[in-house]
Amino acid sequence: MDFLSINNTLINIQSLSSAIRDAVAPVFLLTGIGSILGVLVNRLGRAIDRGRNIYTNKENHNDETRLEYKIIIKRIAWIRRSIGLITFAGLCVSISIATLFIEVGIGINAPILVSTFFVVSMCSLIIGLLFFLREIFLATQEISFLILNNNSGEE
Repeated sequence: MDFLSINNTLINIQSLSSAIRDAVAPVFLLTGIGSILGVLVNRLGRAIDRGRNIYTNKENHNDETRLEYKIIIKRIAWIRRSIGLITFAGLCVSISIATLFIEVGIGINAPILVSTFFVVSMCSLIIGLLFFLREIFLATQEISFLILNNNSGEE
């Protein structure tokens, strides 16, 4: 083994070490995205169950349940949009991590590609979280409506 091949091996190890170090923060971001998706899927399941319950209980259909059902349909739509955008954010983060390692493997330097995927993922995550916030607003509106109607019936 000559000096040139040892030097190339050290450069490759240093490049790989740098790529691993650079990929650590995005991997933690993926963990957070996974947790958010877990919350969203849980909320989606609960909204679907409640909507199904209202729909199948047709003998109790009145203006209140129709309004609640409409709110649930809107909530489901916002949750689905949020899940789609946040999943897309996770995919973009994954692609940026993979691109870091492909850069090292091929020996190219493409920081614009990595940063573009990362910025797209952040934009998608931000919009997805705003959609989630909209869904939370609808859920609290639904609860407020139900509480007001239950209180007005007691008087």
